[in-house]
Amino acid sequence: MSNKSLHLRPNLTLNFAIVTLLLIFAIGPIVVLIFNSLKSPVDFGLNPLGFPRHLVWSNFPRAWLEGNFSVTVPNTLILVVGTVLGVLVLGGMAAYAISRLHLPGGSGLTMYFLVSSSLPIQLFLVPLFFLWHSVGLANNIFGLIIIYIAVNSPFSIFLMRAYMVQIPDEFEDAARMDGAGPFQIFFRIIVPIARPALLTVGLVVGLAVWNEYLLATVFLSDPSHYTIVTSYYNFQTQFSRDWGLTSAAAIMMIAPLLALFLSLQRRFVEGLTQGGIKG
Repeated sequence: MSNKSLHLRPNLTLNFAIVTLLLIFAIGPIVVLIFNSLKSPVDFGLNPLGFPRHLVWSNFPRAWLEGNFSVTVPNTLILVVGTVLGVLVLGGMAAYAISRLHLPGGSGLTMYFLVSSSLPIQLFLVPLFFLWHSVGLANNIFGLIIIYIAVNSPFSIFLMRAYMVQIPDEFEDAARMDGAGPFQIFFRIIVPIARPALLTVGLVVGLAVWNEYLLATVFLSDPSHYTIVTSYYNFQTQFSRDWGLTSAAAIMMIAPLLALFLSLQRRFVEGLTQGGIKG
């Protein structure tokens, strides 16, 4: 064995130790959450971090009923699907117009979207609430979808524009020679090529809407319109909280997101890191 190989061993050992430590920090809370979802209140009070002494599987059906998930899950799915479709269609066309149609002031629009994505929604919350109330869109799922589209569009347009700007012009030139218009070029040429970026935007926006709390609690006051994050209110009593039911509800909330992300993680990373198209 060469001296060079001997010198590499300590570095690899340190790397493995760091990765293992980061893995523990990342997975540890999820493991504790799973343990707590199977505990009774007494078991949680005696052992809040360890393995449950008795597995209480009934926490999951009880959490589903008490959290009113049969109402909040469909409402959240409507918000997610509506927002993702709106952002992809409207934001995708805006990104295409800025990146491919050479609009006057396109660079200024790009900077505007970048700055807009960094502004907190709290700055506009009060006037937006009164405006939505005056036009009848408060306590309305469709009205909240409009807000979510507006909030998530700036960053989405910026990300999709960065991907589309590097697509070779030859694809569009060939389509124009065949008589295709801007809409045909966008839907038949640009969308298939920019699919990784669109998928990335869809995942980011979908995760943001699924977990969004502030706007959902401000603009939705009818219990029949509540979203999944508001289900946690149902596990809070005046002086205590049933952490077993709360943990079970959290597992049911994050499980679909985790499964979706793991199944599409390669596409997600590709959309974030790939600046052009493969040859």
